[in-house]
Amino acid sequence: MSHSQALEEFQSFQKTMATEDDSFQQRSLPGSATLQKSEKRGATNEPDEGNPSNKDEPSTQQPEISPALPAYVPELDTSDSADDEPATATCFERSTSPTSAFHRAKGAAPQKVGEERVARMHRFSLYETASRFYLVGADVLDRKFRILKIDRTTDSDDLSIAEDDIVYTRKETNQLLNAVDDGNKASGGLKLRCSTWGLLGFIRFTGAYYMLVITKRSQVAVIGGHYVYQIDGTELISLTTSFPSRQKAERFPEEPRFVSTLSNLDLSRSFYFSYSYDVTCSLQLNMRQERENLGNGMPRRSPDYHNGMFVWNQHLLRPASNAIRNTYDWCLPIIHGFVDQTIVSVHARSVSITVIARRSRFFAGARFLKRGANDLGYVANDVETEQIVSEGLTTSFHAPGPQLYANPTLTSYVQNRGSIPLHWTQDNSGVSPKPDIELNLVDPFFSAAALHFDNLFERYGAPIYVLNLVKARERTPRESILLKEYTNAITYLNQSLPEDKKILYKAWDMSRASKSRDQDVIGTLESIAKGVFDRTGFFRNGDGVYWESLTQNGVARTNCIDCLDRTNAAQFVIGKCALGHQLKALGILSDEWVEFDTDLVTVLSHMYHAHGDMIAVQYGGSHLVNTMATYRKVNQWSSHSRDMVESFKRYYNNSFLDRQRQEAYNLFLGNYTFVQGHPMLWDLATDYYLHHADPRTWSRRTRKHYIKWFTPSHLEERRMLQSVSPICQPTDKSKGLRTHKALDLFDDYWLEYYRPLTISSFLKLLPYKANSLRKYPIPKENQDAAADLVSSLPKLAASNDSQETGGAKKGVTIAEPPTILPAHHSTKEPTNGDRQGKAIPEQLYQSSIQQSLPQTRNAVVVKPQEPARTPRPVKDLKDKSAATQWTLNQFVVNSLNPFVIESEADEYLRYINHPLNLPLVVSTEDPSTRKTDLQDYIRSHSPESVARMQCAEDDIADFNEFLDVGEDPLTVTDGDTSKKRYKAYRQWLKGKSLFKQQRVDV
Repeated sequence: MSHSQALEEFQSFQKTMATEDDSFQQRSLPGSATLQKSEKRGATNEPDEGNPSNKDEPSTQQPEISPALPAYVPELDTSDSADDEPATATCFERSTSPTSAFHRAKGAAPQKVGEERVARMHRFSLYETASRFYLVGADVLDRKFRILKIDRTTDSDDLSIAEDDIVYTRKETNQLLNAVDDGNKASGGLKLRCSTWGLLGFIRFTGAYYMLVITKRSQVAVIGGHYVYQIDGTELISLTTSFPSRQKAERFPEEPRFVSTLSNLDLSRSFYFSYSYDVTCSLQLNMRQERENLGNGMPRRSPDYHNGMFVWNQHLLRPASNAIRNTYDWCLPIIHGFVDQTIVSVHARSVSITVIARRSRFFAGARFLKRGANDLGYVANDVETEQIVSEGLTTSFHAPGPQLYANPTLTSYVQNRGSIPLHWTQDNSGVSPKPDIELNLVDPFFSAAALHFDNLFERYGAPIYVLNLVKARERTPRESILLKEYTNAITYLNQSLPEDKKILYKAWDMSRASKSRDQDVIGTLESIAKGVFDRTGFFRNGDGVYWESLTQNGVARTNCIDCLDRTNAAQFVIGKCALGHQLKALGILSDEWVEFDTDLVTVLSHMYHAHGDMIAVQYGGSHLVNTMATYRKVNQWSSHSRDMVESFKRYYNNSFLDRQRQEAYNLFLGNYTFVQGHPMLWDLATDYYLHHADPRTWSRRTRKHYIKWFTPSHLEERRMLQSVSPICQPTDKSKGLRTHKALDLFDDYWLEYYRPLTISSFLKLLPYKANSLRKYPIPKENQDAAADLVSSLPKLAASNDSQETGGAKKGVTIAEPPTILPAHHSTKEPTNGDRQGKAIPEQLYQSSIQQSLPQTRNAVVVKPQEPARTPRPVKDLKDKSAATQWTLNQFVVNSLNPFVIESEADEYLRYINHPLNLPLVVSTEDPSTRKTDLQDYIRSHSPESVARMQCAEDDIADFNEFLDVGEDPLTVTDGDTSKKRYKAYRQWLKGKSLFKQQRVDV
């Protein structure tokens, strides 16, 4: 869409909204067939309204008059940490009592749910009376409202909810709420309970239902103009009327413990949702489903369509789906996992990188309590990771034309991790941090693995590339037991698959390779990643005419024993390989290869490290123990203590806290439901039967074929349908779309992303905050190229003046080198035409000079003089030897920027002019044909001067003492303590350090 077309559409939208406001101001209270009748009944049938004098008459007590609502005025939150809108929902204001006219103006028809241009609800206010809750939902502009009525009752068997189909304006909603307030004055009136961002569903333990709502949220990503939010706060609200707590305890004595158990699940961490984008499905699946719906004549796909495998509040949505007709208009499906997004600049083109991890709700739990697979084929720690790379030229999913859901600047790649699909466990009841692995069931037909891989074929297609990273050689067989059994399972299952659809299996002992000095872990993973990518491909959106659509068929399934440390490193390398292909598909890079030592890959590694940490905390209880630095063998000594702390945290959580966390999972996911007479959740010795099928139903269950274990339709190749234009005239009018439909009928991203009539600031906009330079600061030496993280440019060295520590560094301060020597070339300051300011990084400038100069042996590259700076005061060094010490940072900087000081000019010229033709020393005879420096040195010393060279007697005694080594040199006796060689040992006994440590800049 061009700028002029967008401006015209926005101006017409403003006129339409202004017309609607003027027409609605002439209307009075709408005659809702559902809600208005119930309110008339509510005015006479409330529990505290038994007085006949109040029946069918307005209340004589005047309600509290709140200020009349002004016209819609945008509010600006001035807090630095706030989003474009506050993280906590604000309440819905109500105006004065309504007039006696309860009917709309003649000819003014109400707008109903399901009609065109009815936006989704983004904000909710929960009001309560003595007998009911009223949930008022508002759209993103706070112009259209809907109401949901929930009965508060002590009857725990039913959930009574009434949904109003009428869409109200702000004025009509005010009048309706004030009418409810007037009708309930005798029982306390209508009060605001809380303001929420969404409803997660309803749950019941032993008594009445509870309602779970979102109270705080934060923006974490934007995909196609649709925001993805993280839940930062929730509230559990009981639907019962208030009665004495003693009566509660007598009727439901175990209720408080169930509520306490549920609170062990922290819903304010790593749970995500979106109002208008299906976060439970991958980008490829969403685009494919939208195109199929357009081809069937549906402007939007059904809101009920979600991938139930990743909907973590599915148990809470079941009561709502039975009581509410439009369930997902009010309730939000949430995923559990990880979402992060950053924006980088590559060759002056803005690129958005998004990493989304979705954890399966099936067979979910803590590390040692959930291992392997259950009898339904679901595995523990099953996580789908999607990497979306898009260019910021356009916001929406649509291509110019417009072609719906055909934006060619969208790419994605999906990979999977999960436990080994066999029946195995680890008993952590002892004190061992690594319990023994037990194969509980040896199935010759590998039924659990067959069900699991058939499910993978259904979700991702074929082929499936299995990367098994468990240990192959161990002193005490643990992981190697599973390696052999897993290999046998893959071999058996491949016997029945077609040749081009077989499971690709690669087993590699990554742990052993990382400890070996002669193996390149990253190089091996990159070769594996290339083979994976050649077989599975990736998804790139397109219309199929001007831009070819590419689809991903198959998936890389990576696992180690825990699917944490080694798995995350392998997934990062595969993601790096995918990033290169995605950038090439977008036309940003000419080659799919991306170097490791680049700022772009550094940003990606930060994202995958945060991704791995979050997955590890959810499953193992601690962050990653072994990071990418470990497997790249660039790990610093300082990280060893961190690894030990994380290992201890993981051991502590697995031993003492995992059982409580598992009970919370079972309760929230609905694996356990209270039944009178059955054991309580905390009394169960094991939750085995909560995650496996009931053995009593095995006889009635249809078994899979042992040979034809897969579904043939799941092996078919995935293809994208051709995109559809909203203004096209289809040939089949019975199924096709009508002509000249506005784009917001299909996708209302414009209102959600651009927020018309709302004041915004850059500091609060997610695309501004997601900038990679803000989230992952780069070294100061590279800030000259900060606006362009060129993927082919290696990372520059860190600066000595780094301010990350927030103050002056303690230790040695090395003075800057003296003036640069003008050797063969002039050091005249470049003119503005040659170099302006710091527009070009110093390293690029040096490389360009080297390329332009003739490549001769005697060429000297001289660093240009920098503008005069104010010298910083240098502290006197107490230790003179420290002045000659070079830090690691200075070594790198001086290596990349060589210079020659004036005092060494003659020696340097002699060095570069040296013929370098010294003869090889092959005998003791002096060469007679050539005069060498060695001969000059030998002849400069006479035999008399050599004879006068003597050493002191103390030195000879010390030397003889040094040569005198006892039979057991490792044992220090009392007589040895006075010797010089044990000076450091004596200092160590006094509590001093063995080595003189000095600070090294990193």
